Amino acid sequence: MPVATASRVLTRPFFDRAVVAVARDLLGKFLVRRIRGRAVAVMITETEAYDGPRDRACHAHRGRTPRNAPMFGPAGHWYVYFVYGMHWMLNVVTGESGYPAAVLIRGVGDWDGPGKVTKALAIDGGFSGKAADGESGLWIEDRGVVVDRKNIRAAPRIGVDYAGAWARKKWRFVLDEG
Repeated sequence: MPVATASRVLTRPFFDRAVVAVARDLLGKFLVRRIRGRAVAVMITETEAYDGPRDRACHAHRGRTPRNAPMFGPAGHWYVYFVYGMHWMLNVVTGESGYPAAVLIRGVGDWDGPGKVTKALAIDGGFSGKAADGESGLWIEDRGVVVDRKNIRAAPRIGVDYAGAWARKKWRFVLDEG
């Protein structure tokens, strides 16, 4: 399927774009976590886009709160929050500062489901608001994997039925085997 070359850490210009484009383009990139001095890298296989205050499924729909404040910050920073009293959710902020948009990392490698991703990689709220870079110990790399658009499936987002028409937007992107 993919072809790989040398890796490079994704920086702010990659994330400083429209959230739906970033969500799609993250497929085939690698989420990297430094754990006990060792870098663990897994390919991103599923994402979801959340696009600002008009998006009724987005945490920023009702305005800025202490919980969602990182979404309003600069692109290329983490927004991590706790749900159901048991799962951390990892998002990367996109677009310009002040406009709350982020991509939820739903699946990486063999882990499908955002709660499984954060549990497997020991990711918690301590990352929220930090830059997605080596200094934070959590970043995203382009390792040269080329993803064919025909291997990307767009689907409605999961768990946001309350958002009405916004729930039906095909802003969840899944990397299908090809």
